[in-house]
Amino acid sequence: MNRRTFVSLMASSMVAVAAPPWPEDLRRKIAGYLETLRRPEGAYGWEGDVTAQVSPTFGATGSYRLLGLPVPEASRVAEFVRSHYPVAERRRTERPLWRLDFEQAQTLLWLDASVESFRALAEGWAKPADFTTNYELGGDPVLQHQAMAVRVRHHLGLSPSTKDGEWRDYFAARRRLNGTFNNTPASDGSDGHVMNTLWGLLASECLAMKLSATPELDAWIQGCQLPSGGFTYAPKASVGGVDDIAYTWAALQVLERAGAKARDAAGCRRWVEALLTAEGGFQDRPAGEPNPLATYYALDCLRMLQAVPSGKGKPAVRARSYPIEAGMRVFTAQVEAPGVGSPRDAVRLANALGIHLWTAKNSPDGWVREARRVAVEDKSQVEFHIADEEYGTYVALPGLGCYSHLVDTLAPNGVDCGTQLPKKNFPYPWETFRDSRLAQLKKGGGGLVWQFNENEEFTRALLDEATEKGTYAAIAAFHFGNKFFIRQGTVFAQSGGQVAVCGIAGRAWQGKLVVGQVSERFPYALCGARRGLGRLDGRIVYAPRDDYPARRSDGVEDALRGRLEGTARFREAARSGMALVGGGWKELAAAAGLAGAASAGDAVRGRSSREGAGPALAVGRRHDKPRGSEGGAHRIGGTPGGRKYSGCPVAGIEDRSLPLRYF
Repeated sequence: MNRRTFVSLMASSMVAVAAPPWPEDLRRKIAGYLETLRRPEGAYGWEGDVTAQVSPTFGATGSYRLLGLPVPEASRVAEFVRSHYPVAERRRTERPLWRLDFEQAQTLLWLDASVESFRALAEGWAKPADFTTNYELGGDPVLQHQAMAVRVRHHLGLSPSTKDGEWRDYFAARRRLNGTFNNTPASDGSDGHVMNTLWGLLASECLAMKLSATPELDAWIQGCQLPSGGFTYAPKASVGGVDDIAYTWAALQVLERAGAKARDAAGCRRWVEALLTAEGGFQDRPAGEPNPLATYYALDCLRMLQAVPSGKGKPAVRARSYPIEAGMRVFTAQVEAPGVGSPRDAVRLANALGIHLWTAKNSPDGWVREARRVAVEDKSQVEFHIADEEYGTYVALPGLGCYSHLVDTLAPNGVDCGTQLPKKNFPYPWETFRDSRLAQLKKGGGGLVWQFNENEEFTRALLDEATEKGTYAAIAAFHFGNKFFIRQGTVFAQSGGQVAVCGIAGRAWQGKLVVGQVSERFPYALCGARRGLGRLDGRIVYAPRDDYPARRSDGVEDALRGRLEGTARFREAARSGMALVGGGWKELAAAAGLAGAASAGDAVRGRSSREGAGPALAVGRRHDKPRGSEGGAHRIGGTPGGRKYSGCPVAGIEDRSLPLRYF
């Protein structure tokens, strides 16, 4: 492809557009869907979240612009976006997630609001961010976030400038000979990625970089198109190489500005149109669930394809849904609970909190065995199993990076599930890890929990493979002091219905184990005919809402206050630095008043009278089985805004009405 200007690439989907020549009822239907995502804060949220967030608000606002419709209550939306950063403020400088800053700034510009409040921040973004080798072995920062920082600077007139030398060097080093870009330097010989290519080209234009001609780029992008009509992230992608609306959008963006087209433009159009669901939103992929960001990408794809959909076709295919099987029961589970200190006190705490499955993290030899012995001796309901994080193991995808914190294991006690790979701080190719260590783990009845990763392109590949092959059994929705990863990562919102969602407590439970706080007490519940980790392989898993206690009605809080008077004392102990490690169990139990704590069911019993608050437990079933694997990720029922759920005891539920009764 000859060098083209990409100024219009930035502008094409980033400014107001005229109303498309679509049927009015279709435009209003899509707008109606977007309004179902309106949250009390005045902005928009993901379907499964009761709180407005920046990323879905970005998608909804962009969708309104492409529909040629005004954003309802635009001033409230702008106020929310300006004042609500999705993660801790320190993350603006510590491994900054600059995509979030870009989404804030771009949404404000779409709303004709000033972005001057970003100037002081953006002036400090003088070079690519540092990135710790504790997370990425080569210390490579995420390309998408670097590109978004440059785009915000460009919006403010700070780039291009004579001070952009380090930015230019960074992007030049990541451009491949074929014109593509990727996360790692091109010197490693790896190929590009369609999304990173778009980000790299946008950033290069913002920096006024003079790129050499690469005639083969058009053919490379066209080679990403699959027989379905949608695009994947690279030609012949081997890991998670699925068709996705984000990949399709990125490919069409690059081709449009090059004056080129998809090889099968008609097939691409049919594929995009087939993602429109009955409620008016678009899916990321066939059989998925609609969300506002996918809707934005799809609308812009249709603009680039010059398509005029009728909206009269069959609604998008959804995954089949099944009721809970007869005879199943619900068991609460604590993932990566402490595996140190007194086993007897651990049993006592599990009894007080109604925990059935306690998976201990990195415990010393003999700890789980002793805890199981004590549980039998005390005739306790709790079973102890293993949940180890294999520190020092890194897995790599070519061009995307080599990351740690991706090997959190769950394994049944007393079964040979293999051992950690021998080399630490070594770049194991993902396929090597998958076909050796993960194969051993699954053979023994264990599984992997996805902890976290902030490289969207890397995460997409591995989680898309998980939906196809069941490589990851669950995604951690909250951990590391971050109460809800879904709020900062679009991939998690998109994968929540296809891979089970749970929480990881961490070695010390992070000082947040509050009696009556559902999310930290019960990171997830398993549904099965009998107790045991075996049901995790089937992945019928329920993920509680982290923010539910803060959104309960006063009546429920009063009930909790009356039953769990030790909660305030525990919170005071937690503030003073008490940790759930070593010999601190008895002191914690005393501080929390656990001896008289209510049952698990009593702790969450009651109705929410707040309209739109949603249930404590996000329940809704999406996929009966991932393609090409057994089992499936299930979210039974639905997560409707405003539906009132009654609590009932955890133990003893054996009927099919669970989705309407539990929490």
